[in-house]
Amino acid sequence: MTISEIIYTPSGEIVATGVSEEEYLDKYAEHFCEWVNGTVIKMAPASGRHDETLRYGARLLEAYFEMKPIGELRQMPFLMRLSTGVKREPDLLVVLNANISRLAETYVNGAADICIEIVSPESILRDRAEKFLEYEQGGVGEYWIWDILRAEALFYRLNQEGIFIRQNTDAKDNYQTPLLPGLLIHVPTLWLKKLPGPAATARAVATMLKSE
Repeated sequence: MTISEIIYTPSGEIVATGVSEEEYLDKYAEHFCEWVNGTVIKMAPASGRHDETLRYGARLLEAYFEMKPIGELRQMPFLMRLSTGVKREPDLLVVLNANISRLAETYVNGAADICIEIVSPESILRDRAEKFLEYEQGGVGEYWIWDILRAEALFYRLNQEGIFIRQNTDAKDNYQTPLLPGLLIHVPTLWLKKLPGPAATARAVATMLKSE
């Protein structure tokens, strides 16, 4: 069953229904809204911790791509237009050079290689269930869920059958993906009270890549 065949009311603050894709792009997309089957959902304002975690993830990936330019990073409210008709704005998304033709000025036309969502109280159902299914059926290469409420990070990779398979971290609680060679996502760092700043993050990434 595909997203287009599933009738459900997306979670979140519904601001309009029966909206065409053209109307959504014209009136709603730039205002932190997402579009699912004609329904426009307003995203709730981010909490301080959500924002800090998002900025840390962005720093980490920006430093990585500066040293190893194999892709591009975008963050909300940058739009991802999936072939299933769903329009979402992931917290962070990665498009690798192999798929860079999908990247436009304000949106990615198709699936990103990696989507990252940072779970907050109002987004639990959306991030863990709705977007999981949408990203899987839309062909997103990897889906990372960073749940700051439960201090839990989940990493899923699309297999050849188009199914998200959960990936394990190593003995030191690092996650590594073949899409980003040399990069380590050290899960305990995500839950630190004070997250690493730009300089510390850049040094950490440089050390990772030297060890590659």
